[in-house]
Amino acid sequence: MAAVTRGSFTVFRRLLTQQYRRRCFRLQNTKPERIQQPLMFGYERRLQALGVRTLHTAVGNRGPLVQFKLSDIGEGIMEVTVKEWYVKEGDRVSQFDSICEVQSDKASVTITSRYDGVIRKLYYDVDATALVGKPLVDIETESSSEVIQEEDVVETPAMAREEHTHQEIKGHKTQATPAVRRLAMENNIKLSEVVGSGRDGRILKEDILNYLAKQTGAILPPTPPPAPAAAAPAAPCSPAIPPAAMKAPPTTPKPVFTGKDVTEPLKGFHKAMVKTMTAALKIPHFGYCDDVDLTRLVALRAELKAVSEARGVRLSYMPFFIKAASLSLLHFPILNASVDDGCQNITYKASHNVGLAMDTSQGLVVPNVKNVQLLSVLEVARELNRLQALGAAGQLGTADLTGGTFTLSNIGSIGGTYAKPVILPPEVAIGALGKIQVLPRFDAAGQVVRAHIMNVSWSADHRVIDGATMCRFSNLWKEYLENPAVMVLDLK
Repeated sequence: MAAVTRGSFTVFRRLLTQQYRRRCFRLQNTKPERIQQPLMFGYERRLQALGVRTLHTAVGNRGPLVQFKLSDIGEGIMEVTVKEWYVKEGDRVSQFDSICEVQSDKASVTITSRYDGVIRKLYYDVDATALVGKPLVDIETESSSEVIQEEDVVETPAMAREEHTHQEIKGHKTQATPAVRRLAMENNIKLSEVVGSGRDGRILKEDILNYLAKQTGAILPPTPPPAPAAAAPAAPCSPAIPPAAMKAPPTTPKPVFTGKDVTEPLKGFHKAMVKTMTAALKIPHFGYCDDVDLTRLVALRAELKAVSEARGVRLSYMPFFIKAASLSLLHFPILNASVDDGCQNITYKASHNVGLAMDTSQGLVVPNVKNVQLLSVLEVARELNRLQALGAAGQLGTADLTGGTFTLSNIGSIGGTYAKPVILPPEVAIGALGKIQVLPRFDAAGQVVRAHIMNVSWSADHRVIDGATMCRFSNLWKEYLENPAVMVLDLK
C-alpha cells in the first residue's frame, strides 16, 4: 500500500512539473512585450524615486524654515513700529544676535534671535507697523525637530513673553531679557544673585554691570571720558540750563515744500501722548508760579563741575533741582502720590521716582530717576547722563519710562520763562523750569547786583492738592536751591 501511494505521488509531481514548463514557455513566446515593458517602467520608477529621495535629502540638510514671531513685550502692547533692521535677507545670525529695533507707544525694544541660522525673509519695512503674535522674519535654522517644537510654543503672546523674559530659578522667576541673560552667562553671573532695579524686579543691563564691578572692584563710568569733540553732540540733550551759546538754533535740514497734503497714522510716543493728554484733561489743574535766585547754586556748580567730570559724570543744574524736590517731598508726601481713576483712593508713594520731560527726535518722553531719596546729587547726575544718552539714541526701555511719581520739565533748556505744565496721570503734580536769566536785583544793602533768576511754574491736581500746600512745597524747594548749604544739612 505504501509503494502504491509513493508511486502515485511521483506521477502527480511529474504532471505538475510538465504543465508548469508549458505555461512558462507559452508566456515567453507569446507576450514578450508585456513582460519587458513593466520591467523597464519599474527601473525608471526606481530611478525617479531615488532622485526624489536625493532632492529631499539636500533640502533637509539646509534645516527647517521657522517663522520667528513677534512676542508680547508686555504693558498690553499689541503693535509696534519697526524702527531699524540690523539684518537683511541672507545674513547669518546666532542666538541672542540683534534682529531689529521696534518702537511701541511706551519704549524702544531690541528684538534678538532665538535661533542659529540664516535670515530668509523680512516681513516688514522700516516704519511699518508689526503686530504681536505675527511673523517678523523667516529663519532657516541649523537644527531640526527641537526648533519646530520650540516655535510651536510661540503661538500665544503670553506664552512667548514668559519664555523670553523669565527664567526659572529655584521656584521663582527672575525677569531678564535674552541680551541680559547672555551678558550674565558670558561673565559667569547667576541671575539669582543679582538684584533687579527695573519694574517688578526686572534685571537690567546696568544691574549686571554694577554687580560685575562690585565683584571685580572695577569702576564703570556710565559714559566714556569726555573728549572735546565728543562733548559737543551731547549738548542738545543736556538737561543743564543753557548758556548764551545754546540760544543758537540747532542745525536742521532745509524744509522741502511739496504742495501736497500728507496723512499718516500716529505712532510710537506720539500715540502715547494722545492717550496721556486725553486722560489729563479730566484733571482740574491748579497753577502756581514763582522765581528762584540761583546765584549761589551757579557758583557751587562751577566749583563742583571739574570734580564731577574727573569722576566721569557731567554735572548740570538738573540734579540739584531733582534732589531738592525729593527733600521737599519728604515734608509734603501728598505731592508724591497717585489717585485711582475714580479719585476715590489716594496712594502715597514710598519711592521718589522723579521724571524728567525730555525732548527727543521721536517726540516727548518722560524717563524717571528711581529712588531719588536714596541717592546723592552725584548719583542723580550719573543716572541722568545714562537716561540722556539712551533718549538721544531712542533706546529708552519700559523700566526707564514707567513708575514715575513726580515730574519736572526743563523747558528752559529750549527757551521760555513760564509754562503751564500738564500733569501726567496718575501723578498729582508737575513743575516746569524756565531758563536762567541774569537780571538786576537789590541785595541786603539796597545795591543793584547781578542775579541768576529762574522762573518755575507748578501744576497740581486740585482735587487732592490745595493752593497752600503747593505754595509751601514751592517755598521749601526754593530755599534749598537759593541756599545750597541748607540742602547739605538734610542730605542722607
